[in-house]
Amino acid sequence: MSWILKVRGRFSAAHFLREYQGECEKIHGHTFRVEAEIEVRELDRAGLGIDFAVIKRRLAEILPDHKLLNDVYAFNPSAENLARRFFEDLAAAFPVRAVTVWESEDASATYAPDR
Repeated sequence: MSWILKVRGRFSAAHFLREYQGECEKIHGHTFRVEAEIEVRELDRAGLGIDFAVIKRRLAEILPDHKLLNDVYAFNPSAENLARRFFEDLAAAFPVRAVTVWESEDASATYAPDR
C-alpha cells in the first residue's frame, strides 16, 4: 500500500533554447508551475506521510524565481531538463515518484525514472 502526495509550486523566469530553431530560441519568459509527486508507504502517528509544508518549503528553495535560467544552469533549460533537475534536487530529501514542469496552461513535461 502506498500514498502519492502532490505539492505544487510556481516561479517566473526567462530562458531561451539553444540549438532550437523557432520562437523559443529568443529570450522569453514563463510563469512555470511545478508539481512534485512523492510516494510514501507508511504514515506517522498523526496519519501523515510527509508534512506538505516540509515538501513545499524544499520545493520553494530549489525553484529559480525571477532568474534567467540559462545563467542558472549549465544545461539547456527546456521543460524536460528542468523537470529532471527538480526531480534530482527533491530526491535528495524525499522518495520522489515524478516531477512535472508546466510552461503554459497546456504544455508540460514530466520526469520519472524508469522503474
